[in-house]
Amino acid sequence: MTWSWFPPLALAAICCWLLAGVLAYLHKRRIALVLQLAGILILVVFIAGLWHTLQRPPLRTMGETRLWYAFFLSIAGLLVYWHWKYRWLLLFAGMMAAVFMVINIVRPEIHSITLVPALQSPWFIPHVTVYIFSYAMLGVATIAGVMQLVRLKKNNPDPKLDVLIDNITCIGFGFLMLGVISGALWAKMAWGHYWSWDPKETWAFITATVYLGFIHLRLHGGYTRQALWLLPVALVLLMMAWIGVNYLPSAQGSIHVYS
Repeated sequence: MTWSWFPPLALAAICCWLLAGVLAYLHKRRIALVLQLAGILILVVFIAGLWHTLQRPPLRTMGETRLWYAFFLSIAGLLVYWHWKYRWLLLFAGMMAAVFMVINIVRPEIHSITLVPALQSPWFIPHVTVYIFSYAMLGVATIAGVMQLVRLKKNNPDPKLDVLIDNITCIGFGFLMLGVISGALWAKMAWGHYWSWDPKETWAFITATVYLGFIHLRLHGGYTRQALWLLPVALVLLMMAWIGVNYLPSAQGSIHVYS
């Protein structure tokens, strides 16, 4: 299976997710869950087929990581809706995943089969996978955080939503740290040192620090509004560390550039 299969399969998955979000609002919970799962399974089939065709894990290019981000976002939306029953979160998670899918339709970023030597490491799959999973969880936490800010403005906060936000953020931050640690171990194996303050590493450090600030404020209590504002700020920094840093002049000589 090649990228030529992606547009029709992506559109089918997007339709499933958006319809699931709409049906959730119409109180068709069971059908919404089935449709969300169907969209996920479509993506599973494509990822498995692409993996087989490329003869390598599709985790190298920006387009391939966007594919996994949409995949994990859809799973996070499904699990949160199934457990917490927030209909709006299922819809917004589906919409966010759809955005990344559409970007991939417009710009798939196809590369060759061969992995450069630095990527031929046992750390390649776990490092990239845990990072993208953490990005998805933190994206869902941001959606929930913005909704809680809206409710706070209306003087109608949802205590249960605070619990969801804290749990999802801590899970996302935990996997983010696993990504940092696995990346450091990989760097030691590939380049002989754990950390070099490469532009991507620097932005990853800044992002992790802001999320740690959120957790600190939440643990001390009484700073709900200030803490929630850190979530969208942190997500912007996360996107900068993941995507934006590649466009900085300082990143052109980065050890993280493999193309």
